[in-house]
Amino acid sequence: MPKIYSVGLGIPDFNIPQSDAMLFAKKLFSNAFRDIERLLSVFQNAEIESRYFVKDIHWYGEEHSFAEKNSIFIEMAEALGIKAIENCLHNKGIELDEIDAIFTICTTGLSTPSLDARIMNKLPFRLDAKRIPIWGLGCVGGAAGLSRAYEYCLAFPRAKILILAIELCSLTFQKNDFNKSNLIGTSLFADGAACTLMIGEEAEAPLHSVAALPSIIGTQSMLLKDSLDVMGWDIKNDGLHVIFSKDIPMIVRKWLQPNVQAFLDKYHLDIKDIKQFIAHPGGKKVIDAYVEALGVSEERTKESRDILKHYGNMSSVTIFYILKRILEKDIQPGEYGLAMALGPGFSSEQLLLRWD
Repeated sequence: MPKIYSVGLGIPDFNIPQSDAMLFAKKLFSNAFRDIERLLSVFQNAEIESRYFVKDIHWYGEEHSFAEKNSIFIEMAEALGIKAIENCLHNKGIELDEIDAIFTICTTGLSTPSLDARIMNKLPFRLDAKRIPIWGLGCVGGAAGLSRAYEYCLAFPRAKILILAIELCSLTFQKNDFNKSNLIGTSLFADGAACTLMIGEEAEAPLHSVAALPSIIGTQSMLLKDSLDVMGWDIKNDGLHVIFSKDIPMIVRKWLQPNVQAFLDKYHLDIKDIKQFIAHPGGKKVIDAYVEALGVSEERTKESRDILKHYGNMSSVTIFYILKRILEKDIQPGEYGLAMALGPGFSSEQLLLRWD
């Protein structure tokens, strides 16, 4: 089975405390909402202490065109992507010219040529490496990228693959959008990049420094029909406007459990057999809905809550930050893990892992 070998991060320069973000939102939106004090409680209740952005907080209070923001997106996404790739491969004994394919995940900016092509012009990849850009999956994109890379490794078992996720959510911020979805997004979203190395079953790779690595046993993609308005972008002349339904936690509680159990049934497993829970957090209410729907303890969502606390919601990137934390744990061979994320569509992606 294909294995997840390592994860590297690309963290932006500007760390913004949540208290500063709340004051920024209060100043910007106080004239638009009569009950601004009540609405600002979303910042306090999000269980986020700080987030990373590609610009200082004052920049977001200024006027910027869609073209300007997208130009900055390309520049910063390239830089953070390179940082994440270099961190992923550092001291792993695998060189860039051994990489056979790059899956690039993104939903927060536009680039043609794609980001992978731009990065391959800066780093010494083989020029015949396959490039598979995936755009538009939002928060579910990181897990989906892992699934598609897994399937590539089944077809090409000697392959070494990078899954590169880059999201600069802050550059989609709309200072003149007085919709409550925009206020909620302002309390949650952040910037970041991450790169994961996956190796096929027959790939030659140096012995790893840990006793066990997670193999991917199987995956499941699921779409909830007639739910296009639950989450996504409303694309307008000035850029991307966030769409958030207040029903997301309720949908998670009602829809997720049978979805997950049907997946685990294929492998004669139950949620009780899952020791490592690698769940994209979305937000505090989404994590709480995981706990309620699946009957897992809050302790099993510790890594998800910690990443949300210190980095916020980085859309598709977030699950890789959690995965890196999990890889750093001393996990015994034979333990099972479940990686999962939810996103626009409305959709879910699940991966069953086993440490071998």
